[in-house]
Amino acid sequence: MKFFSIVFLLFSVTSYANSSLPDNRHIAVKGYAKITEIPDIARINFEVKSIKNSALEAKKDVDKRVNLLLDGLDKFNVREGDVAASSLLTEPHINYTDDDNEIISGYVATRSLTVTLSKIDQINDFIDFALSVEVNEVEDIDLLSSKARQLREKVKLLAVKNAKEKGQSLAQAFDAELGKVYSINSSSNDSYYEYRTGGDIERITIVGSRVDPDDLAPGRYLQAKISFSATINVVFDLEVE
Repeated sequence: MKFFSIVFLLFSVTSYANSSLPDNRHIAVKGYAKITEIPDIARINFEVKSIKNSALEAKKDVDKRVNLLLDGLDKFNVREGDVAASSLLTEPHINYTDDDNEIISGYVATRSLTVTLSKIDQINDFIDFALSVEVNEVEDIDLLSSKARQLREKVKLLAVKNAKEKGQSLAQAFDAELGKVYSINSSSNDSYYEYRTGGDIERITIVGSRVDPDDLAPGRYLQAKISFSATINVVFDLEVE
């Protein structure tokens, strides 16, 4: 009778630092999968800010501009549930003298708004409209998929399939058979944007984008994709004759 143990580590043992491994022969594998999808929803975050001599004047100015934005949403097929507006914030506008003394030079009123567009091709027109009613700043643009939940579930199942295939392939290479599952580590899911420019794909985030401003002409938007990925760590028993 032959006694031996086969352990295949496809990744760092630290991945299982918090998970005990079986005493018998086993194989530890990492399954990975990725799905890429074209976004079909845009979530745009705006900020409206006004500086006036009094807090009341600043508030009225912000309210007027926010209302103008809200009044124009119908032509973009934006429903009430697709808009979120923060409460009003007012505070003194502080300047400093050469001696670092504070001087109140007016009052600032600020509101943030988030608008979700169900038609992503309206981004440019909607931003132009928002700026035309003096919305001060486009803070962030999130590109989303209406099928995100289904895609996350699908990519998780593909990662499980990948782990099984890896385990089966390696076990057979060493004249062994893949046994039952001993443990499954919590899987991790991730999603991120990809932009295609000049034939290369670069992983970036919307805020603090590393896209070179010189590559972007006014009004031009790069073709974006969303990648959904999943990783799962599995330990299988090994059966050896």
